[in-house]
Amino acid sequence: MLLRYLVDSWLRQTAQEKLREAVTEFAKQSDDNADSETADPNTATTPEPVPCDVALIFALSVESGGIVDRLQKITRRRFRTRVEYDGFLDGRRVLAVDAGVGRDAASHATQRVIAKHQPAWVVSTGFAGALQPDLRRGHVIMANHIVDESGQEFEVGLKMDPDVMARTRGLHVGRLLTVDRLVRTTDEKRRLGELRAALACDMETAAVAAECQQSRTRFLSVRVISDAVDDELPSEIDALLQQHTMAGKLGAATGALFRRPSSVKDMWRMHEEATKASDRLAKFLEGVLPQLR
Repeated sequence: MLLRYLVDSWLRQTAQEKLREAVTEFAKQSDDNADSETADPNTATTPEPVPCDVALIFALSVESGGIVDRLQKITRRRFRTRVEYDGFLDGRRVLAVDAGVGRDAASHATQRVIAKHQPAWVVSTGFAGALQPDLRRGHVIMANHIVDESGQEFEVGLKMDPDVMARTRGLHVGRLLTVDRLVRTTDEKRRLGELRAALACDMETAAVAAECQQSRTRFLSVRVISDAVDDELPSEIDALLQQHTMAGKLGAATGALFRRPSSVKDMWRMHEEATKASDRLAKFLEGVLPQLR
């Protein structure tokens, strides 16, 4: 969660060139007033979506990048609220979706994907923040229970062989908490971990699980830890968190850059960690997806 927010909302907005790119992209997306397909010259195109074996629901491209790079014969479709990457992995049709951050975005994208693509499996995946000290950056959590702060709970029914668990370094199976905000401090992470008895938290999985339950679609959750319990946001991020518009975020990011130029190095370091986490997640998913029959 921490790395995802930093990379998407700050890193791309620090340098002047990146600021211009962000404004241009925002204007382009604002022109898309319908949930319709647009052409991408860098990928192949198909006339109509077809049923897929597995749909992977991410929030942002920084999370999905690792697995998208591994897809073959890929088709990219941009919609007003999401981006879909349709391709093949080991002969199976896989749909990777950048749905956007938060429960509403995840719910909408999952609902549309199930209706249009009829996936045999839906996997809520991407980054998560650790709530327990034994989960480190790069570790993977497969949730057997999903819970949110209202008390709503979903049982995944995941059964893992203890021998497989023991042989897979950095793999955890347990409870995943979905929250409606960025959990950014060590104190809050520890409090939530104790209060909810959860291993990690994200902002989307409960919404994806609810849509799958309603449509009776088989569901799985696989998350990679992007920030450990002791990882905290830099102080400069406070101003950015209070902004709700693109212009406000750009202004906050620029102000942070001028106040502490060394923050750029921090953001690039976190960007590198995010790339590693995405690649780690993709490698794990490559081993999991062939088992989803």
